[in-house]
Amino acid sequence: MAARHSSTYLAVTGGLLSLLVVLVVHAHYGEKAAGPALAGMARLVGSLELTDLCLFTEASYTRHLAMTDLTTPFQDSPFAFEHFPTGALVSPPEQIVRDHVQRH
Repeated sequence: MAARHSSTYLAVTGGLLSLLVVLVVHAHYGEKAAGPALAGMARLVGSLELTDLCLFTEASYTRHLAMTDLTTPFQDSPFAFEHFPTGALVSPPEQIVRDHVQRH
């Protein structure tokens, strides 16, 4: 006799919930174990005076958002298509949006 679809669904859901619990417990203990290493990295960042995290590696204007030239995304043409997918993930700086809204 074949298993009912509801039994299969409950078995898969139960397995995934068990996996979720294991992942949460592992993250909790992993965070405690990594505490001294993270504190050391924080001291290193402070002593080297590092500023921004490099989130994307594709385009210069998405690598370091605080240090980008505001016209770089439009270097080919103001109407050019975006070359890099990360340009669709990063919104313009808030000040540019605010200034544009105030002008129009």
